[in-house]
Amino acid sequence: MQTLADYARAFEIALSDSQLAAFETYSRELVAWNARVNLTAIVERDQVIIKHFLDSLSVANALPRDATALIDVGTGAGFPGIPLKILLPDLRVTLLEAVGKKVAFLDHLIATLHLRDTVAIHARAEDLARDPAHREKYAVVVARAVAELTVLLEYALPFARVGGVFIAQKGIAVEDEIRHATRALKILGGRVRAIAPVQLPGLEPRHLIVIEKIARTPATFPRRAGLPARQPLTN
Repeated sequence: MQTLADYARAFEIALSDSQLAAFETYSRELVAWNARVNLTAIVERDQVIIKHFLDSLSVANALPRDATALIDVGTGAGFPGIPLKILLPDLRVTLLEAVGKKVAFLDHLIATLHLRDTVAIHARAEDLARDPAHREKYAVVVARAVAELTVLLEYALPFARVGGVFIAQKGIAVEDEIRHATRALKILGGRVRAIAPVQLPGLEPRHLIVIEKIARTPATFPRRAGLPARQPLTN
């Protein structure tokens, strides 16, 4: 994992030997489980380091300094939530995933890496966001999902407390997505705070869209499962 350590320094992130060992275990378990459970199409070592681990760690510099609790919506095989937990061990992390087999992997990984204050939940965002134990309880919401920003906002913003942030990991062209999301931002209580470019080795530029929660999300959102994707809150 020395390659990860070298790349991380470009983001002003220093990884200890124990953290690098955790990423080594993560990589090994990801590849082993992927042989029987469809976790990811990316299993080649160098690509796992860049496209999974480093991409996840790139979120760290956008986190509020006082962040204590984070939820990763649609985490899949744990990205970016688990790499952020490895980096910031005092962070309380909730990993939300709708696919049961992926949750089983996450539970195994949490136990294998001895990650405290970390839990994987098998649920859809539209359902869990209505649970009072999770609704508007998080300082940070993150998502690396491939859905359009308009859809992600309805999944994610109900989890963020007022004053918290939602950080969306997006690709090279974000201006159109943000423009199309104007209505959704207004309805759901969000405001774009920053757009931060991210350059990963050998890949096209990416962006972090940092959205501040400025008002409570109306109780009618998120709508029932499936509706945010089928009928997005576009302008």
